[in-house]
Amino acid sequence: MADRGVDLSALPKEVRDQLAELDLELSEGDITQKGYEKKRAKLLASYIPLLPKAELSLPDVQPSPSHSANPSPSPEAPGPSTSSASRHHRAHRSGGARDERYRSDIHTEAVQAALAKHREEKMALPMPTKRRSYFVQSPIDNCTPPDTSSASEDEGSLRRKAALSAVLAQTLQSPDYWINRSVQSSSTSSSASSTLSHGEPKNQPQPQPQPQLQPGASVLADVLAHTRIENSVPPDVTSSTPQERGSRVDLPPAVRGMSRGQSRSSMLDTADGKRKGVPVSSRVSTKIQQLLNTLKRPKRPPLSEYFLDDSEEIVEVPRPDPNTPKPEGRQIIPVKGEPLGVVSNWPPALQAALARWGATQAKSPALTALDITGKPLYTLTYGKLWSRSLKLAYTLLNKLGTKTEPVLQTGDRVALVYPNSDPGMFWVAFYGCLLAEVIPVPIEVPLSRQDAGSQQIGFLLGSCGVSLALTSEVCLKGLPKTQNGEIVQFKGWPRMKWVVTDTKYLTKPSKDWQPHIPTANTDTAYIEYKASKEGTVMGVAVSKIAMLTHCQALTQACNYCEGETLVNVLDCKKDMGLWHGVLTSVMNRIHTITVPYAVMKACPMSWVQRVHIHKARVALVKCRDLHWAMMAHKDQKDINLSSIRMLIVADGANPWSVSSCDAFLNVFQSHGLRPEVICPCATSPEALTVAIRRPGARGAPLPARAILSMGGLSHGVIRVNTEDKNSALTVQDVGHIMPGALMCIVKPDGPPQLCKTDEIGEIVINSRAGGTMYYGLPGVTKNTFEVIPVNQAGTPIGEIPFARTGLLGFVGPGSLVFVVGKIEGLLMVSGRRHNADDLVATALAVEPVKTVYRGRIAVFSVTVFYDERIVIVAEQRPDASEEDSFQWMSRVLQAIDGIHQVGLYCLALVQANTLPKTPLGGIHICETKQSFLDGNLHPCNILMCPHTCVTNMPKPRQKQPVDVGPASMLVGNLVAGKRIAQAMGRELGVVEDQDLIRKHQFLSEALQWRAQTDPDHVLYILLNSKGVPVCTATCAQLHKRAEKITATLIERGGLNTGDNVVLLYPPGIDLIAAFYGCLYAGVIPVTVRPPHPQNLAATLPTVRMIIDVSKAACILTTQPLMRILRSREAAASVNVKTWPTIIDTDDLPRKRPPQIYKPPTAEMLAYLDFSVSTTGMLTGVKMSHAAISTLCRSIKLQCELYSSRQIAICLDPYCGLGFVLWCLSSVYSGHQSILIPPLELETSLPVWLSTLSQYKIRDTFCSYSVMELCTKGLGTQSEMLKARGLNLSCVRSCVVVAEERPRLALSQSFSKLFKDLGLSPRAVSTAFGSRVNLAIGLQGTSGPDPSTVYVDMKSLRHDRVRLVEKGAPQSLPLMESGTILPGVRVIIVNPETRGPLGDSHLGEIWVNSPHSASGYYTIYGEESLQADHFNTKLSFGDPQTLWSRTGYLGFIKRTELLDASGDRHDALFVVGSLDETLELRGLRYHPIDIETSVSRAHRSIAESAVFTWTNLLVVVAELSGSEQEALDLVPLVTNVVLEEHHLIVGVVVIVDPGVIPINSRGEKQRMHLRDSFLADQLDPIYVAYNM
Repeated sequence: MADRGVDLSALPKEVRDQLAELDLELSEGDITQKGYEKKRAKLLASYIPLLPKAELSLPDVQPSPSHSANPSPSPEAPGPSTSSASRHHRAHRSGGARDERYRSDIHTEAVQAALAKHREEKMALPMPTKRRSYFVQSPIDNCTPPDTSSASEDEGSLRRKAALSAVLAQTLQSPDYWINRSVQSSSTSSSASSTLSHGEPKNQPQPQPQPQLQPGASVLADVLAHTRIENSVPPDVTSSTPQERGSRVDLPPAVRGMSRGQSRSSMLDTADGKRKGVPVSSRVSTKIQQLLNTLKRPKRPPLSEYFLDDSEEIVEVPRPDPNTPKPEGRQIIPVKGEPLGVVSNWPPALQAALARWGATQAKSPALTALDITGKPLYTLTYGKLWSRSLKLAYTLLNKLGTKTEPVLQTGDRVALVYPNSDPGMFWVAFYGCLLAEVIPVPIEVPLSRQDAGSQQIGFLLGSCGVSLALTSEVCLKGLPKTQNGEIVQFKGWPRMKWVVTDTKYLTKPSKDWQPHIPTANTDTAYIEYKASKEGTVMGVAVSKIAMLTHCQALTQACNYCEGETLVNVLDCKKDMGLWHGVLTSVMNRIHTITVPYAVMKACPMSWVQRVHIHKARVALVKCRDLHWAMMAHKDQKDINLSSIRMLIVADGANPWSVSSCDAFLNVFQSHGLRPEVICPCATSPEALTVAIRRPGARGAPLPARAILSMGGLSHGVIRVNTEDKNSALTVQDVGHIMPGALMCIVKPDGPPQLCKTDEIGEIVINSRAGGTMYYGLPGVTKNTFEVIPVNQAGTPIGEIPFARTGLLGFVGPGSLVFVVGKIEGLLMVSGRRHNADDLVATALAVEPVKTVYRGRIAVFSVTVFYDERIVIVAEQRPDASEEDSFQWMSRVLQAIDGIHQVGLYCLALVQANTLPKTPLGGIHICETKQSFLDGNLHPCNILMCPHTCVTNMPKPRQKQPVDVGPASMLVGNLVAGKRIAQAMGRELGVVEDQDLIRKHQFLSEALQWRAQTDPDHVLYILLNSKGVPVCTATCAQLHKRAEKITATLIERGGLNTGDNVVLLYPPGIDLIAAFYGCLYAGVIPVTVRPPHPQNLAATLPTVRMIIDVSKAACILTTQPLMRILRSREAAASVNVKTWPTIIDTDDLPRKRPPQIYKPPTAEMLAYLDFSVSTTGMLTGVKMSHAAISTLCRSIKLQCELYSSRQIAICLDPYCGLGFVLWCLSSVYSGHQSILIPPLELETSLPVWLSTLSQYKIRDTFCSYSVMELCTKGLGTQSEMLKARGLNLSCVRSCVVVAEERPRLALSQSFSKLFKDLGLSPRAVSTAFGSRVNLAIGLQGTSGPDPSTVYVDMKSLRHDRVRLVEKGAPQSLPLMESGTILPGVRVIIVNPETRGPLGDSHLGEIWVNSPHSASGYYTIYGEESLQADHFNTKLSFGDPQTLWSRTGYLGFIKRTELLDASGDRHDALFVVGSLDETLELRGLRYHPIDIETSVSRAHRSIAESAVFTWTNLLVVVAELSGSEQEALDLVPLVTNVVLEEHHLIVGVVVIVDPGVIPINSRGEKQRMHLRDSFLADQLDPIYVAYNM
């Protein structure tokens, strides 16, 4: 057999012991032969040279040997145990961490088979990456708090675990270890892949496990033996050869990227297969590669061609599958219960029965309560029950309030707040209320202010109008109190008066007082609470006549006799525990022994002992209690259950109760339990008891069971399962319907149409013994309690109203009722029904012992992207390892896929004991679902599978072939009446004055002219963080300072005319003087942002890069910066020995240059403008003297700048429009510029705003970074600023200088926050510039206010612009990017065809203007790019004009507003950078839109960025909260992107705040981020690979 070729004597001792133990178990009949062979084969697996495949097919998913489902004693049933070792072992086998309600051997086998099938298909899942700190749990977490759920702990598995962990501890350095082992065995592995693949190679011999593995590692060996890595380097989806690394100029990370000229795909991989940027063997990319490999597998439902990409319709309903099973039977006929017998001495009301027994049978015991150890605590006789209830009724009616103003009136609702462990007090309170004719509303004891259901209980109390609560003294003491001793106001509760009902506080009624006991009528007797699927708690009102009739029907159905004994394990406040254990028992003078939940937890056998001791005739239990008793029965030898005539299983309607009933019978049949006494029943809060199995005659055949096809059930039809036994569901009947009732089965959704005989539907009941309404909720009541079934034609079948029970089922042979699930557990996915309980059962059948804590699993669905998606959340054992958990999760996916043919959307594991609990310790599904959606679940492991289960995605857009020429497009537009999208600023005008012409030609001359004509006019004031001027410059001072620098340059620099000189200065006047000094000397200034002294490693390489690229001959700087450039810290990042000449300009000698240079033509180069784009591209553009003069003139006209004006600038002065405003504009126009370096705001936030107020500034310029700082930092302080006298009413225009889409939300927040300080909402606008033209749009003083439009995002993805109303779904607000500057023409062009577009299209913004840059300054000589970006022509229409391409997408809309000349104003809207757009599914996405959605997904997402990598969308989110929230973000991010953008996120990366790189303009550097991610440099908190 399995041990051939193995020398047993050579095995390690531990393995020999385990084998001996196995032999012992087999000899004692504790294990079947098959189970024995499997376990033995598994133990020897590591030591056998080669085993046949069949025996190793399931090495690590063994079903735990369980009690056989055979009801008669068999030779395999356990015999008396002998050895202690085997007893210990058996304890571990039976102690399930698995919830035995769902236990089924057949199902376990089915799950194994499904997993085996998957394993053949081979599925490799990349394991998520976690930061070490994240999953090293603190010791406090490991000490599990006492649990309030089910099942006993599993000692044996802990012992096994210890053995395994000892072996793993020596080797397990990282979570990737065990996977890496398998990888290292492959010869040329390029990466530490982390995959978990199931399945053996079809044709290769099995990889031999290493013989030197220690025995404890056998589990590990199994994993390794079944792990096969497909290719050592996984194939790349974009079909390049990743092994080659191309040679390239290695840019520093901040400046890596591509030029816009290349297409998107070539940005990822250049055509010759040389990957840019990152070595492919990095860990992250391997995982992504695995992800791509898994995604290549066919999806679960083959994706039929459902969806047409209609712009109106996103998703179409799938066409029905012709093979779907359809119901074929005839229409069902309503089923009638037996008639309700007439009993002569039946009391007229329940209170009358109590009065009768209280008087005639006063000594007869009514209730025995147990203490926590299971011993009787007290017994309440019928006499005592009657007298105490009477006292309470009298007290309630006469002792609360005054005679004239009693607190309670007849029919008032009163809350009963008693713990389960004090049934006596509850009984007295309940009957006291009935005698006082007030309506009791039993509720759970609220344990804390935020208790799971407490706010929903508040809804119940509110809807029932409850203002008085009865409780016991002990319970009152335990309620949470405020500081001054009052009971806290519970969340959502109405104001409550609390009344203690202990006997010592009750008043004895006066002699003449008698309670009024009317004959039962339709008035409400009591209200029972019920939680809906959504979590709302409603009260079902039961009338007095219904209560009485229900007791009568139960007495008849269960054949209750006077004086019997009943053991009740259920909650006596509601449901069966109340109906049988409190009401019917008093009606029949039964002695009830209640076993509270707390007792069951301490002593699971207590109810069985009570049955044995009191020879009880009836026991009222749930499957859980059967399971617990089985677990603990080994210690009890002499128990006898032969007295039981009826074992009522309250949750017998759950299809998974069959195995619990069978297993319990199997164990206790030898203790006198008879098979026919097990009576499952079906109940519902609305219809009370629906059906119950009557106890059979002795020896009568047991009822048959239905074995149904799960596939059929998912389509709502009954098909007996014949072909595939894996996907079968075995259900037992719940007997016949109640006496006097009438039952139909109707369709669960839509009108209540009668089902066919072979169709599953909702059971509806008409009976006098059911609930009458949801108290206080007439609307919901009508839909539930007053349903009139209709036939196929839609006509009502009669007049009688039925009540919906919420149970799904059918009527079997002999009118037996079968229930297959509940409406509230129904998950409708893609038109098919799945039952939550069935999925829980499947998940539990996947060997959860290592992973799931006490079988606690919740299943629910969330609606994402037009369909329900299934989510499974389980509690993870404190000692479960990462690998075990991940392995279990991937197996659950496969099992559910194989058995239920449905994909899971999300599978999450949370810490033990953290899921919200129901009062009796189960999982509160609604609360769990809400926590999941709110991001409060804090999972410790998560697996999302949107790629597998989202099958209703729209078809990808196929780009139209470009056989329609651009000219035809133009004609088409004109015919359709659409304008060509173009706009222009006003004319620049002609300059008459000769002086001005001279002045305009060159800025250097303008400064000299100002120094002569107006020497003392102050041009610049530089402020510090206190708002105090630290430096000013008049025209003459600036001119003289520039001259000094010129003299020094000529003297020390050894420069030639036209050499480049780098200016390295902090923002200030030195920078301006140095700039003009260079112009005077005839050299070309290049302004560069100085390196950050605290972060040289990141900032200095960029400085070096610009110096190298610009071939600078000299550096002008300050002394402190010069020291930094030559420091040891700098040497660590760059080569400091090769700097060009460095000149510090702090203490210059007073020298004048021999002459001031004058350029021969205005087309000569004036300066170079270098900047790093958002894609990480470093570009320098050449600015000529003519361009800067025209630009300054344009700004002067637009903003009406002249020498008596003041403007305030809070911008970085190194590139773009920021530099122009800081250094050039004042010299040209003569206005005064107040300079506030943005860095000063970090020291003192209000400095910019207080400057505006103090100097009464009308025009100010800032960046988005500055605006964001003020919004976040000063938002709450506006009152304080106002008190300081800050007033912004002077500000006429506040322009944000940007090269991006205007950030509307930020602008609006800023305007709103400072509105109280007088800021006009019309003042804030955004300028627009680009690399090719530094200023295209700028909101001036004369044009109309910037307009805002709402565009449809769906159309935008197709490059169409469709305006919609504000608030329309999928609408995106966009703000105009300033008014187009004078002399500027703009046209919208199709970037592919280069033809002009109509104004309803999104296209690239092209610009023609005298101040455009004259070209790129480049060391590569890419002249083609130059021509393409700077001097390009339209393909038709106007072939003469030369345009510059901005690289930004936008559109032009003609508005109703009028511009200065009285024409209608054309507004330019910038949508985003062309380089940044993501092409996914044939559509164009702008990262900012996806990021906006992501940032809204959870309160802890500080910032986010998205990029694509080989067609996968990667989302990086910065987590501002605690690390335990990291995994909460994964599903929320996936949901929001799917919902709002119809994209599936491939990878979610959670990082610390500040990881996403942002440039000086406040723009995200997404390509830089992408490179860091792929090079594994982000140190992420968590990386989730969505399957």
